[in-house]
Amino acid sequence: MHYKPILVVAGEPNSIFFEIFFKALKKKYKSPIILIASLKLLNRHMNNFNLKKKINILKKETLDNLKLSKKNINLINIHYDKSKKSKIYIEECFLEAFKLIKKKITYKFINGPISKKNFLEKKYLGVTEYISEKFNTPKNAMLIFNKELSVCPLTTHLPIKLVSKNISKKLIKEKVILIDKFYKKYFKTKPKIGVLGLNPHCESISEINEDEKIVGPTIKKLKKLNYLIDGPFSADTFFLKQNRKKFDVVLGMYHDQVLIPVKTLYEYNAINITLGLPFLRISPDHGPNLKMIGKNKSNPLSLIKAISFLDKN
Repeated sequence: MHYKPILVVAGEPNSIFFEIFFKALKKKYKSPIILIASLKLLNRHMNNFNLKKKINILKKETLDNLKLSKKNINLINIHYDKSKKSKIYIEECFLEAFKLIKKKITYKFINGPISKKNFLEKKYLGVTEYISEKFNTPKNAMLIFNKELSVCPLTTHLPIKLVSKNISKKLIKEKVILIDKFYKKYFKTKPKIGVLGLNPHCESISEINEDEKIVGPTIKKLKKLNYLIDGPFSADTFFLKQNRKKFDVVLGMYHDQVLIPVKTLYEYNAINITLGLPFLRISPDHGPNLKMIGKNKSNPLSLIKAISFLDKN
């Protein structure tokens, strides 16, 4: 059986990525892996961690006829210049990956941790939005996936003061449809979706109560359309064990409302999947973690889970 390769963009030059990548390579996968990164950076980190592995350098001009190795590291070398912004290097890595995806060489893509401040420069809310724009996918969703319970923020990296202004019936419906399609396609199941309210206890002293005016009515309409959905629920008690076991996915109104509890519950046992794209894009559910660089103490579980998910699909 022929397995499509998994593209891995190393991401931030100064991060824990290479450490967790080397640890992840100790596992066996059916799909070959193509790393898109700087050869100099790769060699430096291999020396730092005393890793002896051959590097199979792939030539860009022959990418239509790839000769991949499962034992060695398949590398597309992207030049990295320390004197220039890391943004230039990271973007070149991304664009090389996008070429391969558009040529249908693969549909499996992972990017390593990226500093949003350095790379996105306020142009995009997050990497999800950056990639979605490159593939003309305005309807997208961030799913932090764990097989026990996944979460999806309705709004992603918005400042709190802007969250209420960006909640809409249309956006809730879009996210629910994307979640439902994803679970049907990859797990052959109709997901049970719990929706959190925006306000504490879903109550508000303001004249406008978003939970009564927007969230609640949208849930009722989606129920009539046969989606397995319920809410809005008060966020402060929803993640108690007896509550969360009733659902597959929790749709929250803003980033930290759902990411704090899911990371507390599962730590590194979760992956970030972008829904809506014409390919599978996953990233480990953590950042560059500059304080841990070179210490050989970083947990590779999230990257292993990301590779394993793509290896099975």
